[in-house]
Amino acid sequence: MFVAARNLVNAHSRVSVSRAISTRASNILSSLGISPDAEIHGVYDGQWRGSGELVVSTCPTTGEELARISTASASELREALERTREAYTIFRNVPAPKRGEIVRQVREALAAKRDDLGALVTLEMGKIRTEGVGEVQEFVDICDYAVGLSRMMNGRVVASERPEHSILEDLDRNLALSMAAGNATIWKPSPTTPLCSIAVTKIVSNVLEANGIPGAVASLVTGGKDIGEALVNDSNVDLVSFTGSERVGRIVGQAVMSRFGKTILELGGNNASIIMPDADLSLAVPAVGFGAIGTAGQRCTSTRRLYLHRSIAPEFLERLQKLYQSIKPGDPLEKKTLLGPLHTRVACETYTDTIKHLNTVGSEILTGGRRYNDAPFDAGNFVEPTISVPKSVDITDTIWTTEVFAPILNVGIFDDLDQAIEWNNAVPQGLSSSLWSRDIRNIGKWIGPSGSDTGIVNVNVGTSGAEIGAAFGGNKSTGWGRESGGDAWKQYVRWSACTLNFSNQAPLAQGVDFSA
Repeated sequence: MFVAARNLVNAHSRVSVSRAISTRASNILSSLGISPDAEIHGVYDGQWRGSGELVVSTCPTTGEELARISTASASELREALERTREAYTIFRNVPAPKRGEIVRQVREALAAKRDDLGALVTLEMGKIRTEGVGEVQEFVDICDYAVGLSRMMNGRVVASERPEHSILEDLDRNLALSMAAGNATIWKPSPTTPLCSIAVTKIVSNVLEANGIPGAVASLVTGGKDIGEALVNDSNVDLVSFTGSERVGRIVGQAVMSRFGKTILELGGNNASIIMPDADLSLAVPAVGFGAIGTAGQRCTSTRRLYLHRSIAPEFLERLQKLYQSIKPGDPLEKKTLLGPLHTRVACETYTDTIKHLNTVGSEILTGGRRYNDAPFDAGNFVEPTISVPKSVDITDTIWTTEVFAPILNVGIFDDLDQAIEWNNAVPQGLSSSLWSRDIRNIGKWIGPSGSDTGIVNVNVGTSGAEIGAAFGGNKSTGWGRESGGDAWKQYVRWSACTLNFSNQAPLAQGVDFSA
């Protein structure tokens, strides 16, 4: 089952309050079947309800209240868990190709609402329009991948050392993320983006119900820390997939392991790009710029650290500063906008505190370093993308070892590739990394056993984003989890070794003679 909780929830009393919502926000919500005027149910397990605390969804661009959502009570969570488990016992027996067909229909339903869902991502989370639509398109693409996967999840038949025996590495289904693998899912989203989760659940549930499949195959429970903790500690949840901070991820991992459950953890990134003297700067500069500025620095794969070879550092930084200075904040719903807001006020405070620390330790701020306080940006969570050059690369300093979810890029200067690789690998996190070079010897070292230790190791490609067909995830304190492509699907199933005896004898394993 899926659990994703990044922030705490704010409770609100159930008092009728008259509020105004902008026309554009109302239109986006209405296009997805969400009433902007009524209290919205945040629990789904075949039916919509919610009698727990109220949470408010706030637009990070304008600060306006978008909606109030009634979250799950303790009893509703228990009921949702029971119904999801019951749905699993039905869905696991649906043939895999049929499950793939259902996923294909989900894909079609999502694609039909791609632009509307993308607009909602922009409205509620703050991503610029093209990235909001891109996030939905990635969901569509993963569905495509899962449809093919539904006909390819095979065990192997290998020869036995005993005559006329075969060993089948068989797989059964348990609660997990992948519908293609026959699992039921209970989704606990971040309390700050409940509307996105509700809109997606409405689309998926319609497809399930149209196919005679219980809606609880894709359940939803919104809520705060207490709901997340209950899911993590429930022995009926076989797999917990958690996206969030390293601190909370460590708590989740220990809690699930204490009951011998499985986890997929996608935690901190703190990703680095390394620029060699032979790099094509016309490609590297915009890639680093997007990696550091895109989504206002709030991707798990955002570029946080930039290591430049001394010989090209001045030219690279001059070009990068020009790019930064050309990026202006704007309404993320407008197609021309490239810089939107941070997601929350708390993120703004983290940004401000980090800039203060950089100034305290004597870092040179080449550009940025301030919040946008002039209208209309003062109503939202807008900050300036920042390039910082600390005095040195001290791999034990929090400047380098701590991920800050904001558009702050720290720059270090190196003299040889081995030094840069050491810096890349010195941090606790290990999600994504990027080397820019056209020298095959540099590339060979980078992708080899003495190279980058991250889960995503790129060459002449930025750190931001990943391929659908490749397993997405990181090493070390990023959590070791893998999602999407490669062999990631194997985490979503239960493996069994089954020995079949089709002979008239029963020889013992290891050639043991146990004759009485």
